[in-house]
Amino acid sequence: MTRYEPAIDLDAIQAIDVHVHVDMDDHGHGALPADLSAAASRYFGSGEGWPTLDRVAEHYRGLGMAAVVFSVDAETQLGHEPVSSAEIAEGAARNNDVLIPFGSVDPRRPDAVDRARRLIEDHGVRGFKFHPTVQGFDPSDRAHYPLYGVIRDAGLPALFHTGQTGIGAGLPGGRGLRLGLSNPMLLDAVAADFPDLQIIMAHPSVPWQDEALSVATHKHNTWIDLSGWSPKYFPAELVRYANSVITDRVLFGSDFPLISPERWLRDAEQTALKPEVMPRILKDNAVRLLGLGEAS
Repeated sequence: MTRYEPAIDLDAIQAIDVHVHVDMDDHGHGALPADLSAAASRYFGSGEGWPTLDRVAEHYRGLGMAAVVFSVDAETQLGHEPVSSAEIAEGAARNNDVLIPFGSVDPRRPDAVDRARRLIEDHGVRGFKFHPTVQGFDPSDRAHYPLYGVIRDAGLPALFHTGQTGIGAGLPGGRGLRLGLSNPMLLDAVAADFPDLQIIMAHPSVPWQDEALSVATHKHNTWIDLSGWSPKYFPAELVRYANSVITDRVLFGSDFPLISPERWLRDAEQTALKPEVMPRILKDNAVRLLGLGEAS
C-alpha cells in the first residue's frame, strides 16, 4: 500500500478541477447500479462513459490541470457495493502529479468514523465527498457529528452535493431519492457547529441558490464549487457573488465525465464572470483550501 502524497507542480498547471468522479474501478465495477448510471448519462447527455482513474489522470495531464477525484459510498441506500476510496487513493498516489484523492464514507454505516480515520491515516486522502440525496442522510443530523469531527481534526475539507441531481432523474419516483436532503441550508448548522471545518457546497444549488449564497456569505468556512452545470446556465446571482462577495471562496469544478473541463471553460467565456477573478476560481482558491502551497 502506497500512502498518497501530492507532487503537483503548481506553476505547470492552469487549473484545479475540484469535482471529478471516478465511478468505475479497474475491475469494471461501477459506483452506481446500472439503472441509475444510465439515467444519469441520459440526463447529462454525456457520451464519455465512466473512465477509470488512470484514464482520468491521462486526460487531466493532457490539459495541464490537476483534479480532485472521488466516488460516493452509498451502499446502505442503494444496496450496491461502492467503488473503493482506498483504491482511488492508491491510484492517485501513482498519478500524484495531477490527482488529489478525496475519500467517501457512507454516514449510515456503523463504522463510518473508523473508516474515515483509516482513509486519512493509512491512505492519505485529502478530503471527503458526501451526497446527502444519494446516501439518504440529513447532513444536519447530529448523529453524523463524530464523523465530521474526525474530518475537522485532520484539517481536511468536506464536500457536499447540493441542489438538484441527475442521479435518479426520470426513473419512477426518482428511484426514491429525496432532493430535500441536499438543500444547502441543512449545512448551515454544520458550519455553525464546526467553524474549523471547511465545507464545500457543490454545484449551483438550484432551486436553493439563494440559500447557498446566504450560507456562504454568513459562514466563511463554506465554499461553493461551480460543477455540474454549464456556466452559461449559472443563475445570475451566483455569478454576481462569485465576482464580488465570495470571490475568494468559489472553486472551479466540472463534474467530469458528465461535464468536461474543456466544455466548462469554453462555456465560461459566454458568462459575466470577470477575467480578473478567474485565476482565483480556476486555481488559487483551491490551492489555499487544499493546502497545496502558496497561490500565486
